[in-house]
Amino acid sequence: MPVVDPPSAPALPLTVAVRVLCAFAAKSGDLDLRFTPSPSAQDGIAGHGTVTARRGATYQREVALSAMCDDLRVQGRADGFDPAVPRLEEIKTHRGDAARLPDNQRALHWAQARVYGWMLCEQHALERIELALVYFNIDTGQETVLPVWHSALELKAFFESLCARYIGWARAEQAHRSARNAALQALVFPFEGFRPGQRELAAAVYRCHGAGRHLLAQAPTGIGKTMATLFAALRAAPAQGTDKLFYLTAKTPGRQLALHALQRLLAQPLRVLELVARDKACEHPDKACHGESCPLARGFYDRLPAAREEAAQAGWLDKPALREIALRHTVCPYYLGQDLLRWSDVVVGDFNHFFDLSAGAWSLSAGDGLRVGLLVDEAHNLIQRARSMYSAELHPASFQAVRQGAPAALKKAMDRLQRQWSALARLQTQEHTVLPELPASFIDALQRHAAELSDHLANEPQAADAHLQAWLFEVLHLLRVAEVFGEHSLADLTSPAQRSGRVRHPVLNLRNLDPGPLLRPRWSAAHSATLFSATLSPMDYVSDLLGLPDDTARLDVPSPFDAAQLQVRVTPHISTRYGDRSASLDPLVAVMNEQYAQRPGNYLAFFSSFDYLQQALQRLQAQHPEVPVWAQARGMSETEREAFVARFTEHSQGIGFAVLGGAFGEGIDLPGQRLIGAFIATLGLPQLNPVNEQLRQRLQARFGRGYDYAYLFPGLQKVVQAAGRVIRGPGDSGVVVLMDQRFGRAEVRRLLPAWWQTPG
Repeated sequence: MPVVDPPSAPALPLTVAVRVLCAFAAKSGDLDLRFTPSPSAQDGIAGHGTVTARRGATYQREVALSAMCDDLRVQGRADGFDPAVPRLEEIKTHRGDAARLPDNQRALHWAQARVYGWMLCEQHALERIELALVYFNIDTGQETVLPVWHSALELKAFFESLCARYIGWARAEQAHRSARNAALQALVFPFEGFRPGQRELAAAVYRCHGAGRHLLAQAPTGIGKTMATLFAALRAAPAQGTDKLFYLTAKTPGRQLALHALQRLLAQPLRVLELVARDKACEHPDKACHGESCPLARGFYDRLPAAREEAAQAGWLDKPALREIALRHTVCPYYLGQDLLRWSDVVVGDFNHFFDLSAGAWSLSAGDGLRVGLLVDEAHNLIQRARSMYSAELHPASFQAVRQGAPAALKKAMDRLQRQWSALARLQTQEHTVLPELPASFIDALQRHAAELSDHLANEPQAADAHLQAWLFEVLHLLRVAEVFGEHSLADLTSPAQRSGRVRHPVLNLRNLDPGPLLRPRWSAAHSATLFSATLSPMDYVSDLLGLPDDTARLDVPSPFDAAQLQVRVTPHISTRYGDRSASLDPLVAVMNEQYAQRPGNYLAFFSSFDYLQQALQRLQAQHPEVPVWAQARGMSETEREAFVARFTEHSQGIGFAVLGGAFGEGIDLPGQRLIGAFIATLGLPQLNPVNEQLRQRLQARFGRGYDYAYLFPGLQKVVQAAGRVIRGPGDSGVVVLMDQRFGRAEVRRLLPAWWQTPG
């Protein structure tokens, strides 16, 4: 009897959005990033509303459409349709001269219009239809309408040609997704067993990602948080239909740990992409980003399909691998990576790729309705990083520099902004002046200035000045921050570091104080998010300031380390308060030398500032020149930071001086004899200044714990992170010397790890 293979399961239907289809198949020619002023998302929505409100009674808005080509369903919403003509409108908002839009962008717009045109012809049995690109200038309210009649046969042929280019890729992606899910369902932990606490963390991540919940997980250093979270989230992905997993880090070392863990998991055919900043990926920093200047931009979209295909087949796309593929196809590595963001399974990158105001990963997730999972490493850093992302400042020195060298065509506009800045200066009554609200008149003038400057740069691309462009980007960023300004923010004026000229203009600052309200839409867009760190205590503080949902699960993994491994000392006779620092130097140095003499080895010493660090370093060198020392400096390069860490070897001895909260307070791994102790000469409290006092007052009104949220909790998190460098594994032992009498207070001791045995 012949053997008959069982029937294969029918393939799932393929679906693609019109926008995705056209972006994939309709772009050609150069990558062209010469400045073209673009509206914000809010401006775009408002502009569409203005245009459609001008149309007649028969006009239909946001028309849902779909069409089939073989087994591919294409769907989307057309901006507007008037069946009386019949006429399909594709509406695009813009700033400046519509004629200056890049050719590849205009071709993409026409492609979308033609696809929607065919869908309407098919749906209404039309033999021909008028297509119109409507470019709406949000600054002038003027419409530029480009109408063209097409027959249904022409549009059908165009539609089918796009689908033919996409359908093979779509089928391959469907097969990839199926193979990926099968591999993840069979994924095994890459070690013989879990470390203490690691299984508990992995189980919690698996449950929360499976249930579509968020998780706040505090787990000690050294238990393998990176591997636990990645393994669990990937195992949960197939059952939950997860499209993409983002592993987000605060610093480069965290990104490398994640990539190493993914390599150990060997989850073929998982497609892993490392995202890096554009300036770190650029091959020609001396060239402008368009085809007339950069060879990797010239013909970019013509060579992109082959590069994309090879990258998809390769699967492993860290920075070196992606660069190699890109250069082999003569395309820009950074923009190849941006294209592959859509097609990757795991994306490893910085916080800003998802949480920044213009984050590409966020736009992709929200715009395409993807089911995404988030793993947020060292999540305690996200509070301050988010505040920075949603804050902006405008310096008068930058404005005066571009004003002096600005072309004559811009002089009138510059003078008008100068007068507005002078009016703003009259509101400044002291070095730091809090404004009662957003300065509306100045912001209005700045918007007008941005529009005029944008027009100039768009209309005179050959005469564009780098300083003028840089200034415009500063202005546009502040305007974006102004759009989301609210009760969570503060507007203030401060005096510049150096004043010049007769007019004493202030720096305008828009500061985010509570990032939670702006982060909430990001958490809502994620199917599940796990935020993890060794320092997420108190969890109410972290949850409040990050705006996490009320049903966020919490996990505090007990430390696997024994109190006997770490000797914790408090120096009750030392005060490191600002006014006591001079008097603290001799007793500080004495304690450090005594500990070093008692047990020679490698130590880290943390201070509240570079000035205090230098004073202590010089005193130790003067009194005990035999003790080897090395120190962190301001603005160290990556190579210099690596050299600092490289001084800590299994056989070296000495004390490395560093600033608490800086590059060496977290994210570095110095196990065994590479580090046997830490001296911490500060509580890490933020500086007492007018800005932080405003923060304290605002958080007191919002949460009722202003001092704790503004000063105590963030300071002690830095202390615990720094001390966590000492014990990295079950075989480590060491000492932490807390060199300030305030560490003896009960309210401070309660914030230190429970497994520490602190005196008092």
